[in-house]
Amino acid sequence: MKKLWGGRFTKTAEEWVDEFGASISFDQELVLEDLDGSLAHVKMLSKSGIITEEDAALIVKGLQSLKEKATNNQLEFSVKLEDIHLNLESQLTDMIGPVGGKLHTGRSRNDQVATDMHLYLRKQSETIIALVEEMQTALLTQAKNHVETIMPGYTHLQRAQPISFAHHLMAYFWMLERDKERFTEGIKRINVSPLGAGALAGTTFPIDRELTAELLGFSGIYENSLDAVSDRDFILEFLSASSILMMHLSRLGEEVILWSSQEFRFIELDDAFSTGSSIMPQKKNPDMAELIRGKTGRVYGNLMGLLTVLKGLPLAYNKDMQEDKEGMFDTVKTVTGSLKIFAGMIETMKVNSSQMESATKNDFSNATELADYLSEKGIPFRESHEIVGQLVLTCVKKHVFLADLTLEEFKDAHPLFEDDIYEVLNPVTAVKRRNSAGGTGFEQIRIALEKAEGKLKAR
Repeated sequence: MKKLWGGRFTKTAEEWVDEFGASISFDQELVLEDLDGSLAHVKMLSKSGIITEEDAALIVKGLQSLKEKATNNQLEFSVKLEDIHLNLESQLTDMIGPVGGKLHTGRSRNDQVATDMHLYLRKQSETIIALVEEMQTALLTQAKNHVETIMPGYTHLQRAQPISFAHHLMAYFWMLERDKERFTEGIKRINVSPLGAGALAGTTFPIDRELTAELLGFSGIYENSLDAVSDRDFILEFLSASSILMMHLSRLGEEVILWSSQEFRFIELDDAFSTGSSIMPQKKNPDMAELIRGKTGRVYGNLMGLLTVLKGLPLAYNKDMQEDKEGMFDTVKTVTGSLKIFAGMIETMKVNSSQMESATKNDFSNATELADYLSEKGIPFRESHEIVGQLVLTCVKKHVFLADLTLEEFKDAHPLFEDDIYEVLNPVTAVKRRNSAGGTGFEQIRIALEKAEGKLKAR
C-alpha cells in the first residue's frame, strides 16, 4: 500500500517496522473527534474560498457517512496507514474520489492530532466531573443518614477522638470538590484550538482559525503555531488532576477495606462489589476497593511517563509525542471506572452503627475531654494534659477505662473534677460539644451538609 506521504521515498518499511511506528491500534479512539475536526476544517475552507462549495459539499457528505459508520463500529483500519488521520483520509478518498485529498489543505497531522486530543479531553473531563458529582451525592446521602452515628477518629491509625461518621464521609466530599475544581480549571486550557497551526509554522492559505475554533466550541486559538502543535501541558494537567483524584479514592478505598474487616466490622459492602475465595467459602473480599487502590499506581505511571517523554523535546513536533495517547486513554478508562464503582459501593454499603459506637467506649479517645474539662475550669492546658496522662496510666495498669474510675479517683487526681465528669466522658457528648466551624459537632455537620447540597445544586 502506497503511503500518503511516500512521494520522496524509494522503498517501504518492512511490516514489523510499520507496526512499531503505527498508532492506529490506539488512536482510533479519536475517530469521532477527528471527523468533527475535519468537518469544521472543510466548512472553513469553503467559506474562506480555498475550495469550492461543490467540493466542500462532497467532502462533508463523505465525512458524515464515515461518522455514521464510526458510530455503528463499521469502520476498519489498517496498520499500513499508520494513524487515525491517514486511515480516515484514505477511506474518504476511496468513497468520493480524488477530491477527498483537498480536505488536508491548510493543515498538518500535527495540528490535526492536537485538535483531536483537545476535543477528546474536553468531553472526558466533563464526564469525569459528572461522575465525581455522582460519588459526592452518594457520600452526601450516607452522611445525612449518619449525622449522629459515632465512630472513633484516628491519627497514626490509633484511636484519637470520637467523631461523627457523617463528618468522616464529608471529608471525602470536600476532597472530591477540590478534584472537581481542578478538572474544571483544566478545561480552560483544554478548550483552546490548535487547528490551522499546520506542521509548525502556519500556512500560506488564507484560513480562518477563529471560525474553526468557533465551529468546534473552543474559546480561542493558540497564539503561536509552534506552541500549538507541541503543547501537551493540557494532557499533563489532566493526568495530574486524575492522579490526585485517584489518590483520594485510594485513601477511601483503604478505609473501606479496613472498616469491612472482621477486626473493625464498621461496614458491610454489598455483594455486588465483593468477591469470594476459591478455597475459603466464608470469605467476602473487598476486591473492588482493592483494585481501585491498586489502579492508582497506573495513573501515577501515566503522568510520570508523559512528563519523561516531554522533558527533552525540542520544538516543535517529534514522533516521541505519539506516546502521549495510550496513557491518556488508560487514565480516562481507569478514572471513570473507579468513580462508577466507588459511587455504587458507597451508596449500597451497610453501616454498623452500634459497632462503631461500641468502639468509642472501649478506648481512651475521650481523654481530651478531661483535659478540656480542667482547662475550662482555669487549669493551664499543659498541666491538664499531664494530669489526664497520669489518669490514663492508672487505667492502663488497672485494665479499665476512664469512665470506670470512681469520682474519688478523679478527685485524687485533681479536686476540680465533679460528678458531671461522666457525662463529659460520654462519646456522644464529646462529639456534640465540638461545635467549632468545620468541626464534628452535630450542628456543624448539618451546616456542612447544607453547604454541600448547595455546591451540587449550583453545578
